[in-house]
Amino acid sequence: MASVSCSSSLSKAVRQQYMSLPQGGKCQVTYIWIDGTGEGLRNKTRTLYSEPKSLEDIPEWNFDGSSTYQAEGSNSDMYLKPVRIFRDPFTLDPNKLVLCEVLKYNRLPAETNHRQSCSKVMEQVKEHSIWFGMEQEYTLLGIDGHPFSWPPNGYPAPQGPYYCSVGAQNSYGRDIVECHYKACLYAGINIYGTNAEVMPSQWEFQVGPCEGIEMGDQLWVARFLLHRVCEDFGVVATLDPKPLKNWNGAGCHTNVSTRKMREENGLIYIEKAIEKLSKKHKEHIAVYDPHGGQDNIRRLTGIHETSSIEEFSAGVANRGASIRIPRQVGQDKKGYFEDRRPASNCDPYAVTKAIASTCLLEEEEEGGE
Repeated sequence: MASVSCSSSLSKAVRQQYMSLPQGGKCQVTYIWIDGTGEGLRNKTRTLYSEPKSLEDIPEWNFDGSSTYQAEGSNSDMYLKPVRIFRDPFTLDPNKLVLCEVLKYNRLPAETNHRQSCSKVMEQVKEHSIWFGMEQEYTLLGIDGHPFSWPPNGYPAPQGPYYCSVGAQNSYGRDIVECHYKACLYAGINIYGTNAEVMPSQWEFQVGPCEGIEMGDQLWVARFLLHRVCEDFGVVATLDPKPLKNWNGAGCHTNVSTRKMREENGLIYIEKAIEKLSKKHKEHIAVYDPHGGQDNIRRLTGIHETSSIEEFSAGVANRGASIRIPRQVGQDKKGYFEDRRPASNCDPYAVTKAIASTCLLEEEEEGGE
């Protein structure tokens, strides 16, 4: 039996007795933010006297940044600035989840608040109608850190039968995946789909297409929902890009399409974007995981369906390349490309900002010369 948390065994029937009580017209709003690690999410809840209809109805709040790796105790208050509202799939309507930016005492963005700079870039490239779709891979673990449902003192059968699998012998943790999917739909996440991945206990969900800054907002909240669903089941979802040696790692492949790429003969613009990306490979690797590329060193080895971190490559239908052009896109001569380099624990704001800047802002600078 997998190692699950004690909290998951608490009576859900007793919990439901309280969850079904009326709220007297009041509303619970859960504030969500990225902590000082650049990977972790935090949350806390407050009562509003009526259901908020827009961001203007949700006040700024604050928290102790010295307890989230974001401030010193002598000057610890940080501001929470609401930026996007979602329905709450755990406490249900009229309650809300609200994603927040973190601001320091002087109201400048916290070090791990990459949303503000990303938003500025997305505003600059707005005319290009850039769409993103991100494929979030993750691995389910017991609270002891051992992969969920793996033999306690060994390994499952080698990779092969697990990708998009069905059956108890191949598919581990489907209840979590399906509950997360429903939670995303309820909340208003633009979830595209989900599937079992190559390594047992590894799964993927996709979010998108989303335009501009919305990509980062939606993926961060989808991650929050994943962690929250896993909490109910007593297991852990890790976004570690390489949780186990000699098994497939986990990425966050990022699909990109501009208006011109979607139009007839858009493949020309896809190829131009890839050429620009090829010239900034190292700069992108540095922002494709939260540790300056150190996490991707473990993952981008040139095996297990990855490219080498040392070299840039591109190809049609090539899952061993840095950039993949889907076969259908090659046939249609329009559509999108997939950047396979971002790690599973990447910050989507940093990734989408880098891609938009390289592919579109440099184009404008060149055109103005």
